[in-house]
Amino acid sequence: MTQESPKGTQHKREPVTSEQAEAARGRILGLRDVLAGHFIAKDRILDLMMIAAVSREPLLLVGPPGTAKSDLVVKFCQALGVTGGDYFEYMLTRFTEPSEILGPVDINALRDGRYLRRDEGRLTRARVAFLDEIFKANSAILNLLLTIINERKSYQDGKPVDVPLEVLFGATNEIPEQGELQALSDRFSLKVLCQSVQTDHFTQLVDLGLKAEGYRLRGVAPWADQRCSLEDFGIANQFLAQQFSSERTKGTGAHQTVLNDRETFFPAELFGEFKRIIRAMPVDFRVTVSDRKVIRLYRLIRTRAWLFHGGLVRAEDLGILEHAGDTLPQMETLAKKIPLLLGGD
Repeated sequence: MTQESPKGTQHKREPVTSEQAEAARGRILGLRDVLAGHFIAKDRILDLMMIAAVSREPLLLVGPPGTAKSDLVVKFCQALGVTGGDYFEYMLTRFTEPSEILGPVDINALRDGRYLRRDEGRLTRARVAFLDEIFKANSAILNLLLTIINERKSYQDGKPVDVPLEVLFGATNEIPEQGELQALSDRFSLKVLCQSVQTDHFTQLVDLGLKAEGYRLRGVAPWADQRCSLEDFGIANQFLAQQFSSERTKGTGAHQTVLNDRETFFPAELFGEFKRIIRAMPVDFRVTVSDRKVIRLYRLIRTRAWLFHGGLVRAEDLGILEHAGDTLPQMETLAKKIPLLLGGD
């Protein structure tokens, strides 16, 4: 049964060195390249999966059935060696009960007047989770998910308990626009379209699909034969957290200045472009961007910059903003308009 964390306990970690971070970055990029070899035209999605996992932001995969949404997540977990209680996967429906996600109530504890759940193998014990058809959940499940996603906490006998969830992927065929679901949709700062590839890649789809079926029937997973682990994403996350909260000095003596993360890694011209696009979203694209989401998008842009080229933010990193929409029409509009705003073709 989950144990409550002592009040006021803080988990102090040793700082991550640049060398450790670079080694982890190399292994994460290696994982991305390995997985890319087993999918057709899913590079953009795999990039976002790596960014989401490093930043510990949830990622929503949006698309019709049969477009490899669950296969992407399953292979990601197999490649990392995430198994057993560290991984939780569930398809939600409007009939899903809290006990299916959090575990059944402990009857023996209930007799003693304590409301506890037996949560072994459930979402509150997992480090990686995949929730399919997430918007079909009922209001009771939605409220539980909001607490877990927002605060990484659940409740046992009325007391908050830490949830070890590090990576969360959701999937849906569509994004409903009902008011009660908007709060959950907003928690997914990153959303990506997962579309059929047969129109442009028919022959490759058949060839790779047959190979994948052969692997499945033989019970082999060649994508799992590499060195990256979930700990590498933790190292990367901590390293970036150190950078976000650190200040750096420039110059000496009377000319010395103190620079924060933005001044160090986000060139002023590009930061101005970031601000311009964010301000245009509600007016031009009807995309609401809360203050919380601005911070998250900044973090995601910085994470992409560090992960894919190890340094300053570049124009292509602002492409993250393509994935900030809340509805399917918004996602489709941003996918067309953001590249144009950034000077693309």
